[in-house]
Amino acid sequence: MTIADKQLQTREIITKAVCGKGRKFSTVSHTVTPPHRPTSILGAWVINHQYEAVRSGDGIEVVGSYDINIWYSYNKNSQTDVAKETVSYVENIPLSYVDPKHRASTEEVSAESTQEPNCIEANISSSGSSVVVRVEREFSVEMIAETKVCVAVIPGGCDDFDGKDKYGYDDGDGSFEDLDPDLLDDEL
Repeated sequence: MTIADKQLQTREIITKAVCGKGRKFSTVSHTVTPPHRPTSILGAWVINHQYEAVRSGDGIEVVGSYDINIWYSYNKNSQTDVAKETVSYVENIPLSYVDPKHRASTEEVSAESTQEPNCIEANISSSGSSVVVRVEREFSVEMIAETKVCVAVIPGGCDDFDGKDKYGYDDGDGSFEDLDPDLLDDEL
């Protein structure tokens, strides 16, 4: 007997679920002033990235920091040095989906850096005394909270199926002898 053959009953249950999601890609510029006037840029790296997520208004804020290291030459390319600067940031990421029935008091937020901060360009500024560094980064955020969901209830319980799955199909022995192999998609 399938579910369609019985009177359908439903219940609301409370469960933890993903109740909000968001994603944001951004490119930011930072200005680093080395102790010596740079002649040329030999390399630029972003390291020691740390961050945490906090709920804020209609979105999630990612609060973090990273170190920018710039290897540069100075004194007419006769000497080199590394300039180091720690940069702090706050990235506000709006939630593209929010479950309106979630319980706000149970919210837990998390962030994942889908693209770690990376230096994509480093140039000497027009004044010649500092270096402008462009950094790209991307975050994906989630909000987990308790929410209500509606579920179907089987009056006889799970034992009422007698070897059939929840949609009334026989579990069988798992063989697929009746399938036409010409209909299978080879590109899966």
